[in-house]
Amino acid sequence: MPSRPSAARRLVARAAAITLTGALAGAVLPPAAQADALVTRPTAYVDPMIGTANGGNTYPGAVRPYGMIAWSPTSTTGDQTSTGAANGYEYGVTRMRGLSLTHVNGAGCNPGAAGDVPIMPFVGDVTSSPSADTKDAVYASGFSHDNERAVPGRYTVGLDSGATADLAVSERAGVADFSFPADEPANLLFRVSNSLNGSEDAEIEIDTAHRKVTGSVLTGAFCGRRANGGTNNRKSYYRLYFSASFDRDFATTGTWRDSTLTPGATSASGGEGYATGADRAGRGSGGYVGFDTSADDDVRMRIGISYVSQAGAEANLRKEITPRASVDDVARAGSAAWDRELASVRVGGGGEAQRTSFYTALYHSLMQPNLISDTDGRYPGMDGKPHRVTRGQKAQYSNFSGWDQYRAQIQLLALLKPRIAGDFAQSLFNFARQNDGVWDRWVHVNGATHVMTGDPTAATLATFYAMGVRNFDYEGAFDSLARQATVPHPDGLSDAGCPGQCTGQRPNLAQYLESHYAAHDVCHCWGGAAETLEDAVADAALGRWARLLGRDEEAAAFEERGLWWRNVFNPEAGDGAGTTGYIQARNLDGSWVTPFSPGSDRGFAQGTSATYTWMVPQDVQGLAESMGGREVAAKRLDGFFHKADGSWSVKGGDALRYDPTNEPGIHAPWLYNALGQPWKTQETVREIVNTVYGTGPRGLPGNDDLGTMSAWYVFAALGVYPQTPGSATMLLGAPLFPTALLDRPQGGDIRISAPQADATHPYIDAVKVDGRASDRSWTDARLVTRGGSLSYRLADRPNTSWATGPAGLPR
Repeated sequence: MPSRPSAARRLVARAAAITLTGALAGAVLPPAAQADALVTRPTAYVDPMIGTANGGNTYPGAVRPYGMIAWSPTSTTGDQTSTGAANGYEYGVTRMRGLSLTHVNGAGCNPGAAGDVPIMPFVGDVTSSPSADTKDAVYASGFSHDNERAVPGRYTVGLDSGATADLAVSERAGVADFSFPADEPANLLFRVSNSLNGSEDAEIEIDTAHRKVTGSVLTGAFCGRRANGGTNNRKSYYRLYFSASFDRDFATTGTWRDSTLTPGATSASGGEGYATGADRAGRGSGGYVGFDTSADDDVRMRIGISYVSQAGAEANLRKEITPRASVDDVARAGSAAWDRELASVRVGGGGEAQRTSFYTALYHSLMQPNLISDTDGRYPGMDGKPHRVTRGQKAQYSNFSGWDQYRAQIQLLALLKPRIAGDFAQSLFNFARQNDGVWDRWVHVNGATHVMTGDPTAATLATFYAMGVRNFDYEGAFDSLARQATVPHPDGLSDAGCPGQCTGQRPNLAQYLESHYAAHDVCHCWGGAAETLEDAVADAALGRWARLLGRDEEAAAFEERGLWWRNVFNPEAGDGAGTTGYIQARNLDGSWVTPFSPGSDRGFAQGTSATYTWMVPQDVQGLAESMGGREVAAKRLDGFFHKADGSWSVKGGDALRYDPTNEPGIHAPWLYNALGQPWKTQETVREIVNTVYGTGPRGLPGNDDLGTMSAWYVFAALGVYPQTPGSATMLLGAPLFPTALLDRPQGGDIRISAPQADATHPYIDAVKVDGRASDRSWTDARLVTRGGSLSYRLADRPNTSWATGPAGLPR
């Protein structure tokens, strides 16, 4: 039946043509004409398919910067209670059961989070309950990537069934054109209960007189299926409301609950629970509307969502998308919004693939945080009650993967979008005040999920303040975070959710304050060694923040606590091959947890001692001294990135070496700067950029973790990287592009010039900061807080004398 694929291809071609027309309006001049001309239309280089394979866990659907709605497929591999990968989409899975309204970028546990209200264009009569289709054999459809197109703000797909979907979004609403074969039944299924993790309850109402479908789902359960503590999270914490209106009458209606289909009905309710497989299969509710497509095969739907109320969803739709707006109209506005956001960094030169990798990484970095407040400022609090944004706050944001983001993504946000960063900081403070003063380390919508370890919010807000962000209650936030770090909370003695989602945010704090390390046998945490390192990073950041606030007594106390990592460094721990001195977990009585192996994760969280031993960004000189000096430390670091034969080992898979797919060691390539061998940072970062990142679905090394891995690439390509949380100091590497302009609304622009930048010049020969020669491999806070310029002279071989003097090394 050739007409079906060709119709799909026509739709994709139409969307592509409109996108291309928009891109050409501000097109980049041909490279041959102006090789170093700054990019003027960044969206022309964004490929949302990057990271949709290889465990990147990104999604390709339509979303605006920081948007609430993210309209993207929910895939299926034959199990209605699961998907092909975390967050609903995997490039290798070409069958879907709906287009869901909410997604999270790169959350690491399968099925991830959100994926609320899958809407499925279905060709055929609805003759049984879609919830009873537990294998997704009937009410799902295959598709080809040839009939799929994703660009910023728009997603288009043609299904093998002959149906097509063309989606575009604003921040809280969207518009879709669904088309169907003219000679077959045409239906839209609203799977209201089928969120990625399941649901506690759901409801749907079909209003035939007003051509509307409304409803909601009560859900949550982020990482609720994890074996290491996930059962603690099988709970609801948010309700998503939606309101959809259509441009034509319904020909048929119906609803279902569990296995019962009720043709002609207009309301239904019922959840699925939070189990998986047979324990959940066949449960749930939803509804469908059918259309007569004999004369017109296209159906237009406008939809708004809200986390507050049905009225909020309708108001969001009314305010953001006009009644006559087309998909093309909304898509053009979305593309323009993304161009404005991405133009905060305009690069010049480089190859097509490099620009694609760069702007897609920036795109993924600026997808979050995500709006959860309505256009009227109302949002759901962590106490389950509705609230309004505080005075001066423009919006309430959420989705904070703290353990991941505090290492790179939040620094990029503060550098480029300080207003958003400030509102995000205030948002997290608002949540803490609604949560008995507790700052949760992984916040999804308004839910405290407790995922991972440490106290990343302290590191995050201290970094925001250090980098010049001021539009939040920074005194109140500091007081609250300092209290969390000094006053034990009852949750800190609970093992609920442990090890992966321990309820306590400063677990067994009284013991930690007495012993100066988290005792592995009584810590009520994921791992005592990891907890100690994470808390030391957070406390050092709080110390820097207190110093900037002029609170010197508190600064001294927290700065001292930032050195407690030394209490889990065992100088006698070895690898059996002559290398000694590793981070190792300790028991309450002071004994070391045994047996020990550098490749073991005992006492650690998603990493090994070999990786975590380098996780002391706040005291690199102290770490080097503990290892026997900078030369010894640098030689050990060489072995972290190379095999015994000297070949590179930077792609992961070796418990003793660098893992680019997870966060504890992603700062390690930049440690050479502090060890007096900055040329090794330059060559190591370039090796990772060239071999681990790329274009195409496999272009990310692993789970994007809400833009963290993408932010790492953005910094690496610009030739700068944040030294440590709580600081605005930037470490220097070799830029990938000859020119770059960071156009910043506050703090002053930053201009980066590296005329020799290309594949054969990965080394720094000399640097000027604001026109003055510098022999330091780092910049102080003024570059970030005031703006300025970096001018590089690059070379094809290392300059082993530049920035190596002990007095000028980053501390």
